[in-house]
Amino acid sequence: MKPAPKHAPMDQFATRDGQLLINQQPIRQLALRVGQTPFYAYDRNLIAERVTSLRSQLPQQVHIHYAIKSNPMPALVDFISHHVDGLDVASGKELITALDSSIPANHISFAGPAKSHKELQMALASGCTINLESETELERVIELSKQHQLPANVAVRVNPDFELKASGMKMGGGAQQFGIDAERVPDVIARIKTAQLNFMGLHIFTGSQNLKAEALINAHDNIFRLAQSLKEKSQIEFTRLNIGGGFGIPYFPGESPLDLAPVIDNLKQLLAQYQADFANTEIVLELGRYLVGEAGIYVCEVTDIKESRGEKFLIVNGGLNHHLSASGNFGQVIRKNYPTAIGNKMNATDHEVVNVVGPLCTPLDLLANKMSLPVAEIGDLVVIYQSGAYGYTASPKDFLSHGYPLEVLV
Repeated sequence: MKPAPKHAPMDQFATRDGQLLINQQPIRQLALRVGQTPFYAYDRNLIAERVTSLRSQLPQQVHIHYAIKSNPMPALVDFISHHVDGLDVASGKELITALDSSIPANHISFAGPAKSHKELQMALASGCTINLESETELERVIELSKQHQLPANVAVRVNPDFELKASGMKMGGGAQQFGIDAERVPDVIARIKTAQLNFMGLHIFTGSQNLKAEALINAHDNIFRLAQSLKEKSQIEFTRLNIGGGFGIPYFPGESPLDLAPVIDNLKQLLAQYQADFANTEIVLELGRYLVGEAGIYVCEVTDIKESRGEKFLIVNGGLNHHLSASGNFGQVIRKNYPTAIGNKMNATDHEVVNVVGPLCTPLDLLANKMSLPVAEIGDLVVIYQSGAYGYTASPKDFLSHGYPLEVLV
């Protein structure tokens, strides 16, 4: 019988005297500094190190953009803006956050299939690039550009004729609410030309949360092939080619970190192969989770411990209302545990199998199911790793009207 798979080691954070350290701050001290539990904490050094490491491996022609939707905390966005080349937003509120950062508007792009007139006006007035998601949206941009006498910087989001295999969430290929089908793109670009809009290039986003290098390599091969084909059919130059992201991080038992080396080697080969077509084109990697996900933790406090018919329950003061994805209710087909620890007992040797449950009156409020953790006491701090992305803002914080968590950038 094979041993049960284990989580990848969560060694991005150091420990001292049995306590987890967030940018060298012991978790007990950090909880006092925050003033409450639950809270999210993001380690700025880990974020900077991830961007720096990635940049050192990428070809110079490839630029890194941060997808704000993964974590729009204003302090975090402002911090990461000093390390990346651009920002990608998916709402008017995210656009305001992006414009408050150090990134100039011409390195901000705005995606999303249902941009309102107000959001399109905001985008035009700011000078950012609008990623067009439909022919209707294009006509709205043309109309608003004329009405307000504002130039329009536009790119076409392409729904490709292929998909990102082994992706946690597919966002391209087949029928999609995202983007314009590849076969219709040449006509759309022709309309952009006649309307005399500023055509910036293409955005081809195929999926997210991928840990398989071969799948990303295949996607990049197809993206460059498709971009070259559309360039030839449309007879137009691209300022920018956004090849999306899709780089994943390990959440569940049995998952290993993405092996970046072959992905980056393939990007170098593609740039050489398509040098004649894209020599003057900025290639953009749009990443969110990969840049910030592993730098964040969610911290809640044990408020009660009870046994029920042979099982032990650690009851904590935050659950799916604060961290929907860790509860398994954010796209998981079969629920699996996020990596979890008792943050103030990192050196403990006595373990027991427990369930970690939140304060809500629903059996869905489960953060860890039958998981081996150090023997806990009331007042101990439960830590959920891999919580830097799609945590706070992806959760139904008003569900059952419990209090909100806080967020800190440490």
